[in-house]
Amino acid sequence: MIFQAVGEGRPYPDHGYETVTQWSDVPPRQVRLDELTTTKRTLDLDALLAEDSTFFGDLFAHVVSWRGRLYLEDGLHRAVRAALHQRQVLHARVLTLPD
Repeated sequence: MIFQAVGEGRPYPDHGYETVTQWSDVPPRQVRLDELTTTKRTLDLDALLAEDSTFFGDLFAHVVSWRGRLYLEDGLHRAVRAALHQRQVLHARVLTLPD
């Protein structure tokens, strides 16, 4: 199994981080793919296969830590690409929300 779970939607409260500029204040770190719960059930193959998929966005995936779980909010294509390359970790910005 690649991820801990596959979810649909964001179960955590709204954190207000909407722009790449806001997320850039969160330092990136490594997270294990098998500790992530996705917030999307489907993947756009165009995003997965695009060579410039991060050209206009953040280089790092966006993860929200809430109630002891890590939710992959943005960057599903990066995570799947990492798994296809046999990598077990992903570099992500992890925003921790209070319980």
